[in-house]
Amino acid sequence: MNTNNLYPNLKETLAQINTASITEERKTILMPLAQYLKSKINEDQPILLNFICTHNSRRSHLSQIWAQTIGHYFNVKQLYCYSGGTEATALFPKVAETLTNQGFQIQVLSKEDNPVYAVKFHENEPAVIGFSKRYDHDFNPANGFGAIMTCSSADQGCPFVAGAEKRFPITFEDPKVSDGTPEQDATYLARSVQIATELKFVFEEALK
Repeated sequence: MNTNNLYPNLKETLAQINTASITEERKTILMPLAQYLKSKINEDQPILLNFICTHNSRRSHLSQIWAQTIGHYFNVKQLYCYSGGTEATALFPKVAETLTNQGFQIQVLSKEDNPVYAVKFHENEPAVIGFSKRYDHDFNPANGFGAIMTCSSADQGCPFVAGAEKRFPITFEDPKVSDGTPEQDATYLARSVQIATELKFVFEEALK
């Protein structure tokens, strides 16, 4: 593991993640992605992952950021994580707030209708740039990537992802259901922890 220079609170968050809580049913859904990563690692090939949901506002960003962070944590080389939607909206502010509370350092680079965020997990690693965009935006890879469908509506509405090498339906419940309720903070944290836990499992399996 590569914990050097991870921000202290983030290092603690990762240390507390326990993949034993994942059900066998869920592991079956996660294993194809783990096998995809394993083949790339064994062949010393670049790994491009594009996490896709409908609005690229919540789950796809959480997945992109955690995947890049956990890949670094496990010393996975040539890993490049992206996110996109079937349409562009804006990264929901509660996502950035939740990640900040988990130990990431986040700067807002642009405060327009579709803000741009710089999300850092490590003192010397490049920031993950977060903003809402279509999955085929020029910022993202055009081909040779694994497409991870993080919401059921994008999975059903986008059965073909142009340029994707492989497609993985790994869907999560939308924390948006809690917006404006007293449960909002807890719901966003739970979803972030679930995504981090399952991606940690994926990388652990890929490196066996």
